[in-house]
Amino acid sequence: MKKRTYYISTVLVAMALTACVPQKLMEDEQTKRKSCETELAALKTSSQDCDAKLAEVSRQLADDEREIKSLKRDTARVGDDLRSVTTKYDKLNQINDQLLTKYNTLLEGNLKDTKKISGELQTTQEELLKKQDDLKKLEAQLNNQKKQLDDLSAELQKREARVSELENILKSKDEATNDLKKKLSEALFGFEGKGLTVTQKNGKVYVSMDESLLFASGSIKVEDKGQEAITKVAKVLEQNKDINVLIEGHTDDVPMTGKAEIKDNWDLSVLRATSIVKIIAKNSSIDPKRLTAAGCGEYFPIDPAKTAEARKKNRRTEIILTPKLDELFKVLETK
Repeated sequence: MKKRTYYISTVLVAMALTACVPQKLMEDEQTKRKSCETELAALKTSSQDCDAKLAEVSRQLADDEREIKSLKRDTARVGDDLRSVTTKYDKLNQINDQLLTKYNTLLEGNLKDTKKISGELQTTQEELLKKQDDLKKLEAQLNNQKKQLDDLSAELQKREARVSELENILKSKDEATNDLKKKLSEALFGFEGKGLTVTQKNGKVYVSMDESLLFASGSIKVEDKGQEAITKVAKVLEQNKDINVLIEGHTDDVPMTGKAEIKDNWDLSVLRATSIVKIIAKNSSIDPKRLTAAGCGEYFPIDPAKTAEARKKNRRTEIILTPKLDELFKVLETK
């Protein structure tokens, strides 16, 4: 019975003596712990920066690509941090194994050192648990950033597909406009250079006809030669149903003296445009909804000079042909 009591007392004394660790080892472990805490705070700050960048990326297509690169850099940095923490974790595991070995050895020897090593072992194990938590948080952050990067890449691919679709539609419209200009030039071959021109600009086709080809001075009645040219235009437009037609009347800056329904240049330009619209509607099966008549008076001159030659250029009627862009607008309206 006495031997048993002496043995229990000896064990209790040994456990009490293991509570103290050499001061230098304790300070080293505290320094490591502070370093880990600082490193964790820095990693949290880095994660917040990444989240802010990801929020900014979603606003603009133009910034998407730059933000993707930034996310990749941030992801690489977090990966480096993760590998660094993993390395430290492995080192702590090695230290833990060494301490366990020392602990088992010293249990049979110096009880005082054994108690210190026991305390050191407990501190190290607590740090290991903390490092495990840090690793889990870092892994979660890394997975979250990868998911955001994948989502952003998918969104970028959708936007690129929309851009490609828009480009194809615009290309198709340009081809249709070029084809329309070619057909009109062929149909009006005998008129070009004789008071009529066919041009293409800003995605539209312009058929411009001088007053001398269409009207007598101050008149709104289209001459026979002009009716022939307009009828040829109407036949071409009849075959191109995706074209909107705007007829604009233009005059020079010489004021008119009011006669009957024609009071001024505004009236003259509008009524001339209306006369041409009626000829097109009468000589083709074009839907009247596609036709628009407009008068611009003297306010859009080709040549602003106050000469007879300049005024002659300005007295004209323009048929402006614009491809419908319904498909383009549908794509633009699609989110």
